[in-house]
This record gives sequence, C-alpha cells and structure tokens, in this order.
Amino acid sequence: MTDFSKTVDLLHRAMDASVVRRSVIANNIANAEVPNFKRSEVNFESELKKALESENKRPALELTLTNSNHIPNWKVEDYRDVQPRRVLDYLTTAKDNGNNVDAEQELMLATENQMMYNLLAESAAFEFNQVNLVLRAT
Repeated sequence: MTDFSKTVDLLHRAMDASVVRRSVIANNIANAEVPNFKRSEVNFESELKKALESENKRPALELTLTNSNHIPNWKVEDYRDVQPRRVLDYLTTAKDNGNNVDAEQELMLATENQMMYNLLAESAAFEFNQVNLVLRAT
C-alpha cells in the first residue's frame, strides 16, 4: 500500500469515527435529564495508534512456529480491522437521579469533535490537491 493510499484511508477512517462520535454525543445530550441514563463515548484513536505501532514493533526474540496450533508471541495488528467502539460509562454518577451526563461537557466534546472532523476533511483535501498538482505538472 502506498503512503498516499494509507494516509487517505486513515483520514477516511478517522472521519468515520468522528461521525460515530457525533451521534454518541448527540444521544448523550438528548438523554441528559433521563434518570439512570449512562453516557457513552467512542474509543478509536488509542486502538488505531496501537495497531499502527504494532507494524514497527518486533520482539527481540520472535518464536518460530512449526505447527499451525502454535501461538505466536507477536502479531501485526492490521489498522484496517480497528473500528470505532462505543463504550458505556456505567461507573460514574453526576446527578442525584443516577444520570452521569454533563451537558456542558458534552457540548464542549461536540465542538471539539466538529473541529477535528473539519481538520481531517481539510487534510484529505490537501492530499488530493497534492496529487492534482503533480498531474497538472506532467
């Protein structure tokens, strides 16, 4: 896979995760006053980082597998297998009614998420503009 296609794929996946995060945040805000409602969040970037780092981390001693039933001591995680995962925060309680949604915090997260989405979209546009520059020069 070329650097360009991997970069564009990573940007696309991050934008998809941002859309999922927007939906989760909107659901949290909509249920901010519902008794015993527990907020959710999206886990994606940390798992993606772990998968990308596994591409370059080989152990000092890699075991030889002589049988298909052997368990390897190291395996590259394919970043394409990483999906945004909704995680329920069931441990905290912020209000007397059992709800743990702080509407102000969720609105700040929504703004941050929108800014990140805009940055990712601009980065993707930049990548394609670079290709256009090269194609026009030839």
